[in-house]
Amino acid sequence: MKKLLFLVIILIGFTAKAQLPGSTMHCGYDFTSYLVLHVHEQGKEENVKNLKITVVDSLGRDLINVNNMYSWSNANKPLQFSLNYLIDDNNKRLEEGATATKERWFFPFAKDNYLLSVANTFPADSYSIKVEDTTGAYKPVIIQLYAYNMYVLCSNESRDAAMKFGRKMNKPLEIVLEKK
Repeated sequence: MKKLLFLVIILIGFTAKAQLPGSTMHCGYDFTSYLVLHVHEQGKEENVKNLKITVVDSLGRDLINVNNMYSWSNANKPLQFSLNYLIDDNNKRLEEGATATKERWFFPFAKDNYLLSVANTFPADSYSIKVEDTTGAYKPVIIQLYAYNMYVLCSNESRDAAMKFGRKMNKPLEIVLEKK
């Protein structure tokens, strides 16, 4: 009986510790990472609009998100990037050219860039990004992805400390397009 009581007290202690703010805080982006792209012309900073940007396999075929294997959204569809957008005071999407008093980016970490939500387990090193201009003004390009291209938004201090060396994390992948 003493062993059972001791076990219950230990379990209550672990449960109580798990409720403390510093020990198991979760963030809104748990289990999700983002790929962020800055796609522009040489010598210009603004992103080129009207691009079709997809994740492709080694043969250049669109990667299909079968049963949400790679992303928590858009099941059974190709993994396709979209432009981040501004929201207004009421958290509603602003139409192109509209303004608001408190306008801000829907995904503040991505600013005015293309982005794609992927699972933290996404095997980025196995895939590439295919950029196609729907207007036909730019040449298509395929860029290899790497794990360090992913924005891992929810991490802990020990992981951050381990990543101090090497490439800078959470920096958009820069893609420069060439005119046809």
